[in-house]
Amino acid sequence: MITLKNVVLRRGAKVILDSASVSMNPGEKIGLVGRNGAGKSSLFAMLNGTLHEDGGEFYIPAQWRMAQVAQDMPETEQSATDYVIEGDVVLLAAQAEVTASEDSGDGDRMAHAYMELYDAGAHDAQARAQALILGLGFKVSELDNPVNSFSGGWRMRLQLARALMCPSDLLLLDEPTNHLDLDALVWLEAWLQRYQGTMLVISHDREFLDAVTDVTVHIERAKLTRYGGNYSKFEDLRAEQMALQQGAYSKQQDKIAHLQKFIARFKAKASKAKQAQSRVKALDRMEKIAPLLAEADFTFEFKEPANLPNPMLSMQNAYFGYPAPEDAPADTPPTVIVQNVSKSVLAGQRIGILGANGQGKSTLVKTVARALAPISGDMTEGKGLNIGYFAQQELDVLRPADNPLEHMIRLVKEVTAAGKMGNQPTREQDLRSFLGNFNFSGDMVKQSVGSMSGGEKARLVLCMIVWQRPNLLLLDEPTNHLDLATREALSMALNEFEGTVMLVSHDRALLRAVCDEFWMVSQGGVAPFDGDLDDYQKYLLDYAKRQREDAKKAANTPTPAAAAIKTVASSAQPTGAAGAFDAKKPADKKQEAQRRQQQSDNTKPLRKELEKTDTRMAALNAERDSLQASLAKTSAPAEMAQSGKRLKAIEAELVTLEERWLELTEQIETATA
Repeated sequence: MITLKNVVLRRGAKVILDSASVSMNPGEKIGLVGRNGAGKSSLFAMLNGTLHEDGGEFYIPAQWRMAQVAQDMPETEQSATDYVIEGDVVLLAAQAEVTASEDSGDGDRMAHAYMELYDAGAHDAQARAQALILGLGFKVSELDNPVNSFSGGWRMRLQLARALMCPSDLLLLDEPTNHLDLDALVWLEAWLQRYQGTMLVISHDREFLDAVTDVTVHIERAKLTRYGGNYSKFEDLRAEQMALQQGAYSKQQDKIAHLQKFIARFKAKASKAKQAQSRVKALDRMEKIAPLLAEADFTFEFKEPANLPNPMLSMQNAYFGYPAPEDAPADTPPTVIVQNVSKSVLAGQRIGILGANGQGKSTLVKTVARALAPISGDMTEGKGLNIGYFAQQELDVLRPADNPLEHMIRLVKEVTAAGKMGNQPTREQDLRSFLGNFNFSGDMVKQSVGSMSGGEKARLVLCMIVWQRPNLLLLDEPTNHLDLATREALSMALNEFEGTVMLVSHDRALLRAVCDEFWMVSQGGVAPFDGDLDDYQKYLLDYAKRQREDAKKAANTPTPAAAAIKTVASSAQPTGAAGAFDAKKPADKKQEAQRRQQQSDNTKPLRKELEKTDTRMAALNAERDSLQASLAKTSAPAEMAQSGKRLKAIEAELVTLEERWLELTEQIETATA
């Protein structure tokens, strides 16, 4: 097991751990939690040998093999598959031994080397590596692409795949979900649940921690506290512990006050001096209980929008994608990602945008945010639409050399020039106070953004969005660098926001808390997703499984000659009982017909209701399409408001009908099973 006993750990002058003790048992899946800057990554550095303890006892089994995600950006022309295979250090060592044994000419050594190579999994290394790559969201066509051809986020996924490829007894994962979409996250959860070794993971994703951990270690005030259970269990246990500590502290303070009062009253009286002195000693001996210093909670709120147009936005036969590159030939067509979108965004909607990686979620959001122009079709904005856009890469809207105050001053000028000023504060002191609400106080307002952490940059983007008082929020992976407390604050603020939210996120806790409907971006289109997030997780796992199976089939496709041999061999097999034609007797056929008739009679009322539901849904869908078409053509406020109201009623009825449709279908399937 891993043990820390009264460990002291420093980084420079800062004490990270002070007489900290904890034990971690083999096979445990441990979540390491604590505020940003508490020392989680420093503890990882001690575990992997990068840092050494300054005091106390630290033990980790010497024979344990360790794997972790490298933080450097890979630079190589190797294919993605070959790069990930090299993560298997056992396989690399076996391959090196085979080469050395062949050079030596020692037959026994060669035999042992080839056996070790087989035991290391050389026969299926490529399939294992490609399963990891595909599971993390890459396409089959990208398996042989050079590592250097991918962007930074995708290269970090390859680093993660390389760590998972490495056989290990201890797996260290520091924020493994930061660069993942929801589909890759769901796959990673399933993989980690099957992992047999000991795992320590740092993450700010509540549902991810709940899914993959069974122990939680909390770093607070340079101490380590171990809790049995996942993150949700830790929260419950910690709340109980905090309540008990507060109660004990209050009681002790009452006792101290009583002793001090006695001492102050009688210390000068000779007759009571002995008792007073004994109480002084009692105070000195008393082990003081620390007061409950609750971690400073970060909260904020979105101001009430100046107006709420309804609908916010109408899209009619819209095509989204990217224009041809500037250096492309003149007749090069644009790249279409999402096509034929006809949808309306209504006031007050909470829309979660789902879709497997690469299907066009970010393309849709960027187009609505005006960062991309639609390739064709109509996009009609409601009068007074004010968009607040959180880009997936927050540096898209930040300047590394500028400080937070300069960002706010520039934002004031841009909004004023665009004529979109409301009642926002604009004086420098007002802007400083506003930044203070987002924990940018004192000298931090003058600190360059480039030197800030990812969480601080994300908070600055949120600050700039809130100041603008938007009525439509477009959030593309807003939680990538936010800690759990800030994620909770964002969730609460979004729930109280009176405008419309369109959210792309791999944080399922945020999606569940905020969204009441989902759009699925898939196969080049956008459609309502009728299930919940659990249904969507099943869909993603099935999708990833199909991808891996397709890749496996492609890798194992036999040559024409081999296929011919296989065909001849199979045709020469004797026909057994399972393969022989088994004709049914007339009596069996009659019983089968009677059974089918009985089933038909039993399900007739259900089928009749299902048919009516289908008809009503078709009529509502047609009416909705007609209203959306008319919305795209009219600009009269009264007509738009009336159409928007009717659209909302249609959507509500469709939800009820679709739920009933699913119930009826399930009942019919059960009856005919």
